Amino acid sequence: MKRVLVTGTAGFIGFHLARKLVDLGFHVTGLDNINDYYDVELKYARLKQSGISPDKISYNQLVSSSISDNYQFIQLQLEDRDALHELFANSSFDVVVNLAAQAGVRYSLTNPQAYIDCNITGFLNVLEACRHHPVDNLIYASSSSVYGLNKLMPFSVSSNVDHPVSLYAVSKKSNELMAHAYSHLFGIPTIGLRFFTVYGPWGRPDMALFLFTKAIIEGKPIQVFNHGKMERDFTYVDDIVGGIEQMVIQSPPGPAEGWDPASPDPSVSSAPYRIYNIGNSGPVKLNDFIEAIEQAVGRKATREMMPIQPGDVEKTWADVSALVNDYGYSPNTPVEEGIRKFVDWYRNYYK
Repeated sequence: MKRVLVTGTAGFIGFHLARKLVDLGFHVTGLDNINDYYDVELKYARLKQSGISPDKISYNQLVSSSISDNYQFIQLQLEDRDALHELFANSSFDVVVNLAAQAGVRYSLTNPQAYIDCNITGFLNVLEACRHHPVDNLIYASSSSVYGLNKLMPFSVSSNVDHPVSLYAVSKKSNELMAHAYSHLFGIPTIGLRFFTVYGPWGRPDMALFLFTKAIIEGKPIQVFNHGKMERDFTYVDDIVGGIEQMVIQSPPGPAEGWDPASPDPSVSSAPYRIYNIGNSGPVKLNDFIEAIEQAVGRKATREMMPIQPGDVEKTWADVSALVNDYGYSPNTPVEEGIRKFVDWYRNYYK
């Protein structure tokens, strides 16, 4: 089976993806720097679920999983170029799935350097490693945030994304441009995935579902931005993982037939390069989302209406037709079901 490197495996999506690929029989190496952007204990708990004992983790050392011989973990920063190249040289990866990143729109307003270091410099190091130690396919995380001021719905990968409203979005758009250059210059097959508001068990504490659930259970008020006039294309994590799984299994992209440089589609190229939206393809109103949480928790929320925050967009909605056509992508988790699963996990995890 293929040897797959998944970066960000102490993080939310990377944790779920690594476990899924191991279950399918792939040889997986997980990588994460385990930074303190949010609760480190939650990251260690994810690793423990994957069979990694936190007391056995040491920087730049591979740790074998106790659950499966097919899974190893290494604590490493993408910014550490020499260590990353050494890892590639010793591992012969077939596929790389780069999910490691400095996340969060609002955090980028106060800590911009973290986004340059991890999302720009770190991603460059990944590209260079794939260049000098060739892989069959590089799949990497972009974001729906790249659409910025664009209000043409649903968001299409063929649309212009030149008006970002946060440095986080800038870093993700930069990743797409960097990937295209390396696909063109060095023939590296690359797939960029614009994630749309991923949620589910083991999710990030800075995301709305986590914050709202915690506050409602504790009887505290929740902050509802833009006075509740927000819509998000909430996407359950298992649907995201299912889409990435197919990209790992199937053949990498090649040059797009008929691509016209006189009228270029930005989602494809004469290089082996693709951009896809990966979402639920249906926006949910924020107030409806909150009501679903209230129902799952069994308690009403006290809502504090707030103005829209800098860097936020009012609505997201993914056109996923390209991903459906190319990989048979089929998200099928209703938001009420996904929220119920998260609340059940939250109550169990926090007792």
